[in-house]
Amino acid sequence: MKRLVPLAALALLAAPAALAGEINVTFSPEFTEELNDEYGMREADYLIEEVQEDLTRELEKAGLDIARIDVTILDAKPNKPTFKQLGDTPGLDYGGSKSIGGMKLSATAFDASGNATGELTYDWYENDIRYAGISTWQDAKRASDRFARKFVKELTAGTPSGS
Repeated sequence: MKRLVPLAALALLAAPAALAGEINVTFSPEFTEELNDEYGMREADYLIEEVQEDLTRELEKAGLDIARIDVTILDAKPNKPTFKQLGDTPGLDYGGSKSIGGMKLSATAFDASGNATGELTYDWYENDIRYAGISTWQDAKRASDRFARKFVKELTAGTPSGS
């Protein structure tokens, strides 16, 4: 039993110093319709997870403690056909199909009192087919990463020193 106390203390020291208490990711009504009709709702989980992971990583790196972040994915374009598109379109080839993709997101950060502490709307789409991603959502993933870094950088700039 005595061994558990030092291990528990060590686990607390290894815990991340800061992260968002809550990262909510939703979709605009237009993109929700596009997910339903075009890409398939199974893609929603992948996009949500990517945004949450990117924001959590960047918040931890910056040492920021944000109570809540609400993110809306306004638009996203895949590089390759989604599972639904492959099923809906006979003859569509995953390996031979490639397009430029990306994502547009909007976010607001809130403190523990519910006051907005920062906002950002950001979009990034690849503009050259030669550099387009090789997996289904690779360019959207790049957009999410860039968005998270930019948003946390702006939140950090608005944080007083020593906070």
